[in-house]
Amino acid sequence: MRPWGHPHDCVPLATLPSLPTADSLVETRLRYHEEPMRRLLGIVLLGCVSVSAQEPKAQPQPDERYKADILVVVAHPDDEAAVTPYVARALDEHKRIAVVFGTRGSSGSNEAGTEQAAALGAVREIEARNALTTLGIGNVWFLSGKDTASQNVLQSLANWDHGETLEQMVRLVRLTRPEVILTFLPGTFIGEDHGDHQASGVLATEAFDLAGNPAVFPEQISGPMKRLEPFLENLRPWQVKKIYYFPDAEREDIFRGKGPSYSVKEVSKLSNKPYWRMALDAFRAHQTQAKSYLDRIAQMDEAQIEKMATSEDGWGEDQHYVLGKSVVGGTVTGDIFEAITPGAVPFVRPEITPETARPDLSIELGGPWSFYAEFRRAHGLANLPHPEPPEIALQGPGALVIPLWIRNRTAKAQEITISAMLSAGWTAENGTGKFIVAAKQTAAPRVEVNLPAPADKPADKASKKVEPQEVTVRAEANGQVIGEVKLRAELRKRALPQ
Repeated sequence: MRPWGHPHDCVPLATLPSLPTADSLVETRLRYHEEPMRRLLGIVLLGCVSVSAQEPKAQPQPDERYKADILVVVAHPDDEAAVTPYVARALDEHKRIAVVFGTRGSSGSNEAGTEQAAALGAVREIEARNALTTLGIGNVWFLSGKDTASQNVLQSLANWDHGETLEQMVRLVRLTRPEVILTFLPGTFIGEDHGDHQASGVLATEAFDLAGNPAVFPEQISGPMKRLEPFLENLRPWQVKKIYYFPDAEREDIFRGKGPSYSVKEVSKLSNKPYWRMALDAFRAHQTQAKSYLDRIAQMDEAQIEKMATSEDGWGEDQHYVLGKSVVGGTVTGDIFEAITPGAVPFVRPEITPETARPDLSIELGGPWSFYAEFRRAHGLANLPHPEPPEIALQGPGALVIPLWIRNRTAKAQEITISAMLSAGWTAENGTGKFIVAAKQTAAPRVEVNLPAPADKPADKASKKVEPQEVTVRAEANGQVIGEVKLRAELRKRALPQ
């Protein structure tokens, strides 16, 4: 009998091992199962100890590729040319530059092709990117504003969907975290006085005051609630340290000494060209707006280009900036980066200038002029230069609209008489005469003035310049003058609509 083993391995029964008992089988089975469990538990515990011994995981930081030292905020492609000579200098100093355009310039001219409207906007966007690439600037963004051909900033802000574009502007400030903003001076002046230029300055100023406030557009700074968060952006509040303005006005005397000035004739260490020439080379990308001018330059030698650009076209003029605000100190005319050190600074709320006391019955200039009075007060910009009396340049023959605020804070309705004092040949078409303003109400009438054609010869032969004419609107009530508003208007053969 061979109960187990090989047939030739038979052994006597006396030498066989004893069979295991039931209790020993149970104990063996327990040891068989428990030992792997002990080993597994040890591995798990060892892993826990190893994990706890690791270094803490670093949280991601903002993307340094988009950090800017200077954020330029302008309205249209080619507007950046107003600052590219200084930008070329800043690049020499290893500053990082980013640019924001409020619109794509879709209602501009086109000297290079047939494209118009949205198609032209697409072309001009590429022109702007190519122009800035010439300088080595790649961080370029466009807001969703719509090109608006007027001098009225309120029309531009309305057509830009003010709230939406402000949200976009605040987002870009929080993304780029600039030390300094450069933008158009928000105000009305005789000059190009484009409402879109003004709107870009308004939005940049508002973003300067709002981007550091965590209560403003809080969805932008909230951390994600899930892995792929489609709504919450995980940015951080950012307080810009300084904001500087550049005007598009013809009048320059009121801007002198309000900020730093820079020569554009110095030679760049990077390109070995004068800063003005670097700016002109970049401007060559804007064929739709200036093809005839650029074609003329292409036919010139270097000496001719320098003579024309620096003596006739303004490329060689020093650049002047107006200091809007600084939250880090520094002097008014000091370098743009004076007193700026790396790193974030706490949010600073704007200092609101107290409202001027008004009598119970009053008259004020309305429209963009009153807006800017409130804007400067609300943003702590009482230092910003502005002409007094306010001014505008208009095409003649045409019309001048003078918007007004008539405030009646008395307890009864008031009869108001409006009259206008005008230059010879200027006539009031609408808005003068008597009307009633209800108790505790503010009325918004307007006076419309017909304008003649501009004179062929300057009124002031010594200066060879047509001088603006002063318009006065007077309000009377109860036989007494309650106030006057004044406006200086210059007639031109061509000007943007009011």
